[in-house]
Amino acid sequence: MRRNHRFTPGFTLIELLVALGVVAVLACVALPAFSSAAARAHAGAAKVAFGETWLAAVRHSALTGTEVVVCPAPAGSCEPGIDWSGGWIAFADVDGDRLHSPQERVLKRVEALDGDIRLRSTPGRQRLVFQPGGGNAGSNVTFTLCRAGDPGSASTLVMSNEGRLRQDTASGKAARDCAYGH
Repeated sequence: MRRNHRFTPGFTLIELLVALGVVAVLACVALPAFSSAAARAHAGAAKVAFGETWLAAVRHSALTGTEVVVCPAPAGSCEPGIDWSGGWIAFADVDGDRLHSPQERVLKRVEALDGDIRLRSTPGRQRLVFQPGGGNAGSNVTFTLCRAGDPGSASTLVMSNEGRLRQDTASGKAARDCAYGH
């Protein structure tokens, strides 16, 4: 006797479980890679924003003969501290007091950094002062850029007294301080 089988579209439970297993494995592989790529993109954007601020400050200072101050400004105005992750401003310091007044023009405002990216300056360097001759008042300053909780992601931007900017490798201590907020 011959049976007449009809084809019924759909999945068996085994096929569904295999497909879900494949999706789970792919997600486990892809998510950390995506997260790492996103963190690198956010860190790159922070470096670009810092470089743009540096250029705006040097250019304005040289063209106008006015000192330009760059400082952490998480709430929109300069605040003491070495954590620049909440954003920063660059302003023309017309009265020379190193404090932003309403009549002093803001040249650049950078909002809080994306993701869990952190930017910290050398202890004791809570602001940068660009002089008309192109230099940076004070000593060299090192900015450490990292991903929160990941000291291996840290790199530095070093600004010399002459106002030159270069990238370097973060020291172990600076990387840990940045990653863990010490």
